[in-house]
Amino acid sequence: MAKRLQHLKTRPLLHHEVQEAIKDYIFENNMQPGDSLPPEAELANQTGVSRNSVREAVKALESLGILEIRHGSGLFVGDFSIEPLLDSLPYGLLMDFKDLRDLLEVRRVLESGMMESALEVTSEQQISDLQQLVEEMRVLAEQGRAFPEQDRTFHQKLFEGMENNALSRVIDVFWLAYHKASVYPSIRDRDPMHTYRDHAAIFEAIKVGDVEKARAALYKHHEGILSRLERARQESKD
Repeated sequence: MAKRLQHLKTRPLLHHEVQEAIKDYIFENNMQPGDSLPPEAELANQTGVSRNSVREAVKALESLGILEIRHGSGLFVGDFSIEPLLDSLPYGLLMDFKDLRDLLEVRRVLESGMMESALEVTSEQQISDLQQLVEEMRVLAEQGRAFPEQDRTFHQKLFEGMENNALSRVIDVFWLAYHKASVYPSIRDRDPMHTYRDHAAIFEAIKVGDVEKARAALYKHHEGILSRLERARQESKD
């Protein structure tokens, strides 16, 4: 017999509490994607809240892929994916420079920490691709032009051999958030040649398999971005 949902007390933002109750219900009953849940009326009865609160919670969980609404059939456990959350994260980070800076700190730790494992599986094709990207950066930098797409692809290529989708997505989420925020003058890259040299230093260390030099070059590259974000955060307070 399935466990019942917890009876909830009325409070502000009750639909958030309903979301947690439904997630607990799925977990405690060891439900799998495609399993059916009680209808909204029964969920409201078990939790002791209104159907409107349940409906809001269900819609929110559907947007995350946790629930699936099949019209005419009812509610089902969804095939959850982290993708919707990651897709929306860059837009949320645009509202707070501190959050964006904090995410870069996480990215810096991830990239540095994964560098040794990445170098162990780096292929000749990756080296060739990275070299081509660095050359494209040099040409654009000499013209005084930024190179966001080459930058994005460079960091994706660094860890391509690991086949770690979570790492790739987190790195890409930062890139999207940062470059959407670059509409602010204080964040915009004012020295493409300096940024090119940062990437060239990372590449040279990777080419010879020097983990510590690669980590140091990554750290230096991220430090420049952190400085721009901190400047933007201070200016936003003024």
